[in-house]
Amino acid sequence: MISVTSKAAEELGKLLATRANSSESGLRLAVRRGGCAGWQYEMKVGDPEPGDQIVQAGSARVIVAGDSVDRLRGCEIDFSDDLTDAGFKVHNPNAARSCGCGTSFEAADEAPGAHAVPDGEACGNP
Repeated sequence: MISVTSKAAEELGKLLATRANSSESGLRLAVRRGGCAGWQYEMKVGDPEPGDQIVQAGSARVIVAGDSVDRLRGCEIDFSDDLTDAGFKVHNPNAARSCGCGTSFEAADEAPGAHAVPDGEACGNP
């Protein structure tokens, strides 16, 4: 399904220790239509819903939304603590292109050119 780096698992474990609603809570990951490249990642701490898939990595739990499994298959979740770009990062082999903000991508199985900005350019999303 997906993999979680040791750094991401460590940081996610810390996050869940302070923000989890229940013992079932995890980082809920989904993709939704939007963003400058066609699809955007959605991440929030939450509980699983019917149809979701759960990936356990030590004390960290990633919940993959059931309707997003195909677009996230083979992804790696990492964590960056760079001064200007800190946070959880999704490395997605299913993305043909992504914008500079790193939160939006064009799926490899869609028609080329569906994105609004050239590959790697900032889209203005925070």
